[in-house]
Amino acid sequence: MSLTQVYLGLGSNIEREKHLLAGLEALADFLCDMHCSAVFESQPVGIKSGPFFNLVVSAKTDLPLIELSRRLKLIEADNGRYAQDRKGLPLDIDVLFYGDLVGNFDGLTLPRAEILKNAFVLWPLSLIAPDKVHPGVGKPLAQMWAEAKIDQVLAPAAFEWRGEQLTPLEMLSHL
Repeated sequence: MSLTQVYLGLGSNIEREKHLLAGLEALADFLCDMHCSAVFESQPVGIKSGPFFNLVVSAKTDLPLIELSRRLKLIEADNGRYAQDRKGLPLDIDVLFYGDLVGNFDGLTLPRAEILKNAFVLWPLSLIAPDKVHPGVGKPLAQMWAEAKIDQVLAPAAFEWRGEQLTPLEMLSHL
């Protein structure tokens, strides 16, 4: 069985802890070697709402890209993403990288453009995979973050999953 390295971005601005925890548990049911970045609180981009919690998950999967995307949409749906009466965004899960794929795959563009535009994607991604080279830019993610000129304010947020503090205490002590 061949496994593909994937990076997923997760975000929530409604019952943030509840929905991110539910998303992580659902992902853990079918992803292997799963690791989570620190969690960050960020102001919304492009929508009017309360602040978000965001993080990046690194994992391996044997699922083809389209099946992975389908499962992510089901997890989002289970958390109220597509409810008609929802206010805000209960859970958003995006495929940031799927192996080294570059291009458009059934409407899913990889690598995801938000990596270059949003601090709440690039910073946690650079922490979890500092040496990964972005195939479109040709630079390691840590270097991209160090050189980024993204005008967004992020704050590390305390967040625990399965008894583990995801955001290092050193990051939290600088608040």
